[in-house]
Amino acid sequence: MSLRAQWSSGAETLGFWLSIPSILSAELSARAGADYVCIDTQHGAIDYLTSVSLIQAIELGGGVPIVRVPWNEPGVIGKTLDAGAHGVIVPMVNTRVEAEAVVRAARYVPAGARSWGPVMASMRHSDNRQWADDTIAVIPMIETVEAISNLDEILTVPGIDAIYVGPADLSISLGLQPSGNPDDGPLDEVLATIVAGCERHGIVPGIHATGALAPKRRDQGFRMITVSSDALAMKAGYTSELAAARDESSEASSDELY
Repeated sequence: MSLRAQWSSGAETLGFWLSIPSILSAELSARAGADYVCIDTQHGAIDYLTSVSLIQAIELGGGVPIVRVPWNEPGVIGKTLDAGAHGVIVPMVNTRVEAEAVVRAARYVPAGARSWGPVMASMRHSDNRQWADDTIAVIPMIETVEAISNLDEILTVPGIDAIYVGPADLSISLGLQPSGNPDDGPLDEVLATIVAGCERHGIVPGIHATGALAPKRRDQGFRMITVSSDALAMKAGYTSELAAARDESSEASSDELY
């Protein structure tokens, strides 16, 4: 089921994050049963051609592939969707004008201005135009003080399905350390502001987290929660197995998000 369909039903969606350019880890992530698997082409070690293969691997594993693009650039967004991504997360969207640019790049006329040419996506969907209109999730990132000051204007842009909080960048913008789970009250206060804004405007609030942090984020009102990444899961698994072999205790830090 698409993310948009799940959100329309009121469901929570939990996901995984990929930063390693491996079709094996992509398919494994999809087969683990998350509601989405996000390919990170902004900070991950994944280029465009690799992302095409990862999208295919995720779909082969029965998953929903979405992509965090490197920046709010229409050519990159359109090309990513042409490759078959079911949605795009777009970083550093700070104003209504920037949010409108995201929608223009991701939606076909009349909702946007995306150019037609879904070479790979159309092979999987007989009516790709209708599939795209019904399925593509448009998800700007809210991760700065500037974005918070413009929150209501951003959230009222037609065509946005969800927003996604980058807690590390948001923490930095607030003058905090780039931790995924600081005890600082200021971050939680801002997250409450974001969730309240999303509820006012019918937008799904999403956030980068961990499995251990997910219950707190759920209680705060987030409905799209990334619970692990390939790199973090590999590190935690290796650390745990090595500790077990040495008869030592091991506990992964909930502050780590990547």
